[in-house]
Amino acid sequence: MLISAQTVDITTLEVDTIVNAANNALALGGGVDGAIHKAAGPCLIEYSNLHYPHGCPTGMVRDAPGYDLPARRIFHTVGPDMREYDEWCGNDLLESCYRECMRRAIAERVPSIAFPAISTGAYGFNKENAASIAVSMIYSFQKEIELQNMEVIFACFSDEDTAIIQAELDVWETNND
Repeated sequence: MLISAQTVDITTLEVDTIVNAANNALALGGGVDGAIHKAAGPCLIEYSNLHYPHGCPTGMVRDAPGYDLPARRIFHTVGPDMREYDEWCGNDLLESCYRECMRRAIAERVPSIAFPAISTGAYGFNKENAASIAVSMIYSFQKEIELQNMEVIFACFSDEDTAIIQAELDVWETNND
């Protein structure tokens, strides 16, 4: 099993699937969502409007082709906006984002998947707490990931974000060896 944290533009990764930190409408947004929509091209909006006219509930996942991206497909997931949720509910919803993406990836035998730091930008989720949730949810699928030899990448926006995720990976690996 290969789990890593990298400071990288997620839209440039040559992986099977990238995860988009989307909004409920699956409409063009800012941050990583805007970058993914721009890189994928206009067909992504058309696809989402046609296949998901009601968008995506918070904590769930919807898939789409990658279009002009190097990635074959996109898993849209909607993280909690912490201006709307308390900490407990936000934690549960963020766990659901990672859990539902991993369930789908395993069911579809995805060889490689890249995650951004869901909800840590405009949605205001605490970065350290989000990293802890993300890493623990990925490791909860450790057996399945190893059986499928899946690569999981945390595609971080900044070196600071990468260091936060890497610290969580190091703690998890130390405590679970």
